[in-house]
Amino acid sequence: MRKTSARLLSLLSLLQARRDWPGRVLAERLDISPRTLRRDVDRLRELGYPVLAAKGPDGGYRLDAKTRLPPLLFDDEQAVALAVALRTATGAGIEDGAARALATLRQVMPGRLSHRIDALHVTSVERSAPGPRPQADTGVLMALGAAVRAGEVLRFDHAPAHPASTAADAVPSPRRVEPHHLVTRGGRWYLVAWDLDREDWRVFRADRITPRTPTGPRFTSRELPGKDVAAFVTGRFRGSDGSYRWPCRGQAVLHAPASAVSPHAADGVVEELGPDRCRLTLGSWSWPALAAAFCLFDTDVEVVGPPALREAFVRLADRCARAAAEPTPP
Repeated sequence: MRKTSARLLSLLSLLQARRDWPGRVLAERLDISPRTLRRDVDRLRELGYPVLAAKGPDGGYRLDAKTRLPPLLFDDEQAVALAVALRTATGAGIEDGAARALATLRQVMPGRLSHRIDALHVTSVERSAPGPRPQADTGVLMALGAAVRAGEVLRFDHAPAHPASTAADAVPSPRRVEPHHLVTRGGRWYLVAWDLDREDWRVFRADRITPRTPTGPRFTSRELPGKDVAAFVTGRFRGSDGSYRWPCRGQAVLHAPASAVSPHAADGVVEELGPDRCRLTLGSWSWPALAAAFCLFDTDVEVVGPPALREAFVRLADRCARAAAEPTPP
C-alpha cells in the first residue's frame, strides 16, 4: 500500500476529476479498504478540503466548493500540464497574470518537475479553435522539449495520417531530425524540425510521434527560413514557402454589407462599396478552395480576379451541378 501522503494526493486528484464518487468505486481505484478511505477523507477535511459524504448503500463522496481556498495539491502530470497551459496563455489578455502564476507555481515545484518545465520552450502560433483535438502525451512533449533545448538529434516513429493506406508489410523507418521548435496551433502540438533524411524542414504532429531513445549527437542549429517560427508554420499550413501570404489570392464583390462579412472574413480584407455591397480579398491554399471560401458567405458573388479564380468557380459550379442532379436509376 502506498504511503498516506501519496494516497491522499491520489484521492484528492480523483475527487477533483469527477463530481460524485461511489465509496466502493473510489476504494477500488485506490486499492484500499472502505475503512481506510473514510480515514483518508477525514484527513483531507482536516487539511481544509470540504469533502461531502452521502449516506446509504450507494453513498459516496464529493469535493464541495466553499468560499475559502484550501491548499492546492497536484500530482506530477497535473503540475506539468498546468505549467504548460500557463506558459502558452496568449491572445486572451492574461499574459502577465499567467507569467506570475507560473513563477509562483515553479517556486513550490520539486526539482525534478521544475527542470522538466524549464526544458520546455513553446511557441503559440495562434489561438486554439473550438472543438475536440487529439491529445499529445505529456511525456512525449517533455521528450521533444528536452531535445529542442539540448540541441540533440531526435529519432522517432511518426504514425501516418491514414493508417489504412499503409501496406501491412511496410514498416516505415524512424525519422531522424534536428528539432528546433515546439509549437501549438489550433489546439494541437507540432514539432518544427530539419529532416536529416529528406534534407528539408518539416512540421510533425506531436500526437503522432513516438520518440526513440537514446537521442543522437548534438548539432549546430540551422537558421529557420524567415527566422520567424510563427510565420514559417503559418506559411506551411497555407501551402506556401513559409511566408504569411497564401499561395492563391483573389478578389470578389459580395452582395452583402461589409458589417456582415467582416466578422467571418478571418484574415481577409473587406472594403465597403455601399450599404449592401463590399469587396473581399481572400487567400487560400488552392484556387478551388478559394472559390469555395467565397461561396460560404451565402450571397451573390461577382469575381474581380484573377482569371484563375474565375476558372475555379466554373469547375466548382460544374461539380455542384453534378452533385445536385437526380441520380441515374440502376
